[in-house]
Amino acid sequence: MSHQRPRPKQLDSPLLPRLFKYMAKVQVWCYRRTRGRLGGTWRMAAGFRKPAPVLLLDHRGRKSGRLYTTPLLYMADGSDTVVVASQGGLPKNPQWYANLRSHPDTHVQIRAERRPVRARTADARERSRLWPLLLEVYADFELYQAWTEREIPVVILQPRTAE
Repeated sequence: MSHQRPRPKQLDSPLLPRLFKYMAKVQVWCYRRTRGRLGGTWRMAAGFRKPAPVLLLDHRGRKSGRLYTTPLLYMADGSDTVVVASQGGLPKNPQWYANLRSHPDTHVQIRAERRPVRARTADARERSRLWPLLLEVYADFELYQAWTEREIPVVILQPRTAE
């Protein structure tokens, strides 16, 4: 694991989570209406130099039962799709990760295609193989890992047959 570095103080503003939540809702709305033409790539931070692909992940609230959709960077690994529960290097895992652990059967949308998937956390061997490939997709994952003490989970979304 990387040496931990302090997270920049400006990223701890209480306004940022609200702003990110609003931006995510706008991105989901645009992505769905344009079939990923708008919102289908991330062009911020490391994504400015090398845009990263974005999918929409549905997840059911483990307490509320409500259906949520979160835009996430991803990469393909054979027939699997891989996402990262980085949450920008915050100390806790994102809510969508906890929700998937309770309800692993869900759907993703990649561009115009909606697919049924089953989520599982990569084991140590899988993570060590996938992590360098994920850094090729989005280099800032390495920075996020350096900002937190937790090991950032790598989530494998395996295809499943629709209900």
